[in-house]
Amino acid sequence: MKVGDLVRIKRASIGVPMDTLGLVEAKLKDTGGFSGIPDAMWRVCLLQAGRRRHYLGRDLEVLS
Repeated sequence: MKVGDLVRIKRASIGVPMDTLGLVEAKLKDTGGFSGIPDAMWRVCLLQAGRRRHYLGRDLEVLS
C-alpha cells in the first residue's frame, strides 16, 4: 500500500460503514501487529463524507 491508493474499508466503525471508499493520504507509523506481522497506521480521506480517519493496514483493501 502507498500514498495515493484507492482503498475500501473492510471494518465498519461508528459513522463509517463497511465497504466505504477512501484515498490514502499518508503513512503515519509502523506498528508491531500481531505475532510479529508488520502493519502500519494510515490516514485515509473518505470519499463519501470528505472526512479523514486513521486505519490500520489490515482494515484496508487496495483497489487500484
